Amino acid sequence: MKIPQQYKFIILLGKALHMYGVPSYKIQNYLTSIAEKKGIKGGFMDTPTWINYVFYLEDDHTYNYIESVLPGDLNLGALSKVSEITDKVLDGIIDEKQAAIEINDIKKCKKMLGNIGEACAFIFSAGAFSVILDTNWASAIAAAFLGIFVYALTYLASKSEYISSTLEALAAFVVTIGAGLLSIPFPEINISLTILASIIILIPGLAITTALEEITSKSLVSGTAKLADAIVSLFKQFFGVILGISLLPFLGDINPNSLKNDIPTWMDPIAIFALLLGLVVVMRVRKKDVFLALVTGFISYYITILMAFTGLLISIFVGTIIVVLLSKLWSKINNSPKMVFLTPGIIMLVPGSKAFIGLSTVFLKSGVEHSTSMGEQVLLILLGIIGGLIFSGSFMNNE
Repeated sequence: MKIPQQYKFIILLGKALHMYGVPSYKIQNYLTSIAEKKGIKGGFMDTPTWINYVFYLEDDHTYNYIESVLPGDLNLGALSKVSEITDKVLDGIIDEKQAAIEINDIKKCKKMLGNIGEACAFIFSAGAFSVILDTNWASAIAAAFLGIFVYALTYLASKSEYISSTLEALAAFVVTIGAGLLSIPFPEINISLTILASIIILIPGLAITTALEEITSKSLVSGTAKLADAIVSLFKQFFGVILGISLLPFLGDINPNSLKNDIPTWMDPIAIFALLLGLVVVMRVRKKDVFLALVTGFISYYITILMAFTGLLISIFVGTIIVVLLSKLWSKINNSPKMVFLTPGIIMLVPGSKAFIGLSTVFLKSGVEHSTSMGEQVLLILLGIIGGLIFSGSFMNNE
């Protein structure tokens, strides 16, 4: 069935906003505003896997269009661009024809640093996160080395539907086997934390952030579905780790070891910078937003450190509020969606990685250091983030 001409741009825009990760409530607001600007009455519903467009005609009839749209790749740069294009249309700076051309051009944009740069981002992120976890040089180097394999699988996933569907579990399995084998000649390697650091890029931090924001914004259907998807992604990784751990005894004599941290504390700021830089490359943050994204991540991390004396819940709660406030401020200054800055800030509160540590402790009974009451810590982190999003939204207009 042919789409009426007056609705084509709205449908094109809705698909682009959905593919590049704009939150559902924001998509619905955008589409409603564009429809009103065109003098069209419509209602729109965005879910993680489809969009429902309803256009109301003058003779009490309606035109319905439902499109199945799978979530797109992790691309904060594209998210920023498509939001910027939408704002230009609403402000009358460009017309729909020009906007449609610019939206289609987004797909043609190349990676910020190419495949080699992205591979380096995986390597540095893995090694840097291992340093932040207070491991040792052997574990950090091992994590960085295994990051190469994670990138290789991620690259192959873009070429193969099968690898794409098994990516999280396959990457976790390969990394677990790799960490175990490396620990035979280098027994000082901490296997558990090396595994975690190696797959930190695959931890669904953006999905968790978006899901929690949507839930607190009363977009319950989409938010709950995205949170469930993020949890399933974590469980895929747990399965890969469990499978790998089960096979390790057949590959050699591997024994858990006590961690001896030989990395000086002055390396932490360098590691945080390397991790954040890796994240902005992998998430394809636009060049104009990189600096403020890095600033947000640094502030987020050190707020939790400075507030540590208040306890886990309060420090995460305060950190989330500050990250939201900064994200909204930066979005006004740079004219970019707040999600571009909110995501690295929330990730630095480490919700995904803490959840991984907690659940790996439950399922693997691993010797992850300081694992006492880890389930409670995970819950406190999530509650702190949710509370921070709720309270920051209660005294500021949600965008």
